[in-house]
Amino acid sequence: MSKQSILLVDRETDFLEWAKNQLDSSTTKVITETSADAAYRSFSLNTPDLVITEMNLHPFTGMELLARIRKHSPNALVIITSAFGTTQNVIEAMKMGAFDFVRKEQLPFNLKIVADSALQAAAELKAANTFKPLLTVEQHREDIVGVSDAMQQVFKMIGRVAGSDAPVMITGESGSGKELVARAIHNYSTRSGRSFLAINCAAIPDNLLESELFGHEKGAFTGAHSQRIGRFEQSDNGTLFLDEIGEMPLQVQSKILRVLQEGEFSRVGGNQTLRTDVRIVCATNKHLEEEVAKKNFREDLFYRLNVVRVHLPPLRSRQEDIRLLAEYFLQKISHQKHRPLLKLSEEAAKLMEAYPWPGNVRELENTMQRASVLATADVLLPKDIPLGQISTTPEPVTGDSGGVEGAIQTLFRAALEDSTVELLPWLEKEFTQRAMSHTGNNQVRAAKLLGITRATLRKRLERNGGTDDSEAE
Repeated sequence: MSKQSILLVDRETDFLEWAKNQLDSSTTKVITETSADAAYRSFSLNTPDLVITEMNLHPFTGMELLARIRKHSPNALVIITSAFGTTQNVIEAMKMGAFDFVRKEQLPFNLKIVADSALQAAAELKAANTFKPLLTVEQHREDIVGVSDAMQQVFKMIGRVAGSDAPVMITGESGSGKELVARAIHNYSTRSGRSFLAINCAAIPDNLLESELFGHEKGAFTGAHSQRIGRFEQSDNGTLFLDEIGEMPLQVQSKILRVLQEGEFSRVGGNQTLRTDVRIVCATNKHLEEEVAKKNFREDLFYRLNVVRVHLPPLRSRQEDIRLLAEYFLQKISHQKHRPLLKLSEEAAKLMEAYPWPGNVRELENTMQRASVLATADVLLPKDIPLGQISTTPEPVTGDSGGVEGAIQTLFRAALEDSTVELLPWLEKEFTQRAMSHTGNNQVRAAKLLGITRATLRKRLERNGGTDDSEAE
């Protein structure tokens, strides 16, 4: 295994000597420089895996060194240190692509931890350069993406129903992509040259939904200052997608039923009977059969809409689509925002594949957007993927995690990843509770296990809300 290299830059030779002793190892080589221009020459010559530089340098500042290094190598990892870093310094450094900004008084405690984290990211960046995306540029289009068996069944169903005018009901969890399926049905149908209109029944107040769908005449109600053409008229000979149809009020359901049966409707406040030829595609994340049983949804309308049903599986049940979708969204962001295309590292892809995605495809797209905004390199690493809420409880340390040293590293990583974690108070509370649980709430044995007196244990239990008074055996 080849050594990784670190370039240390600081005007103080004592600090350089101390930091080199901290970081030098059998797997890491440390190069030191005392000036910014010498550091840049050294970087150009040696291309180290990590640069740790003081902000106050000569003949130019550490911020300028950061800018030059990032211009030379856009993926270079640079950590800025300073004894007097202001808020503006921190923001500016991170804006310029610094891996981290660390105040010098913190270095005695976490220099090795921060450097190890950056070196791990450097190794992942190198490995990611050989990883080939699954999605080709030719596949980038506004369409549904998936290679899983579950999605292949959805595609087949779309192909079967696209050629007819039968109503289609799309079911699935929120965020799973039901509107995309509706658009695909329209795009592959004989109505593809006409309009596709979508309306979210849950997003429009009940008293306005009828007007939104069917239109209204001037003076039909307070505020109706002019005639309005509704969605059914606008989508004549096209497709109307009714999302969240389970939220539609009963009085509007009756009018929808008439359109499906007769192809006729009237605007709100109007006497004229209008005809329309519209294909209805609806979607819901509710169990409409239950809503029918509760009398919240008309049974006759349910059977009219449920001619063909397409069920869209949640993202967690089609793991093989996660990486493909992530790459699709990265390409989409690149095209829309005119930014360089970001790549996905193998480790980041595996991290996402192991995540349950409670928000489904919508959450995945949002995650890729956030990752793109916060990325400091053209490759997304696991640290760049903001998945849900990070738990404040570290994962249990197994026997192959490096013993006590592995446990310490795991705890520090958890604390670094979540700034809300106060490590020592958490350790006191968690270890006290675990010791009590492990010993069957026996205070004498728990105190012995923790290496403290029983009086100290009692104080900790009171401080952390524990009141168990179990006596010694």
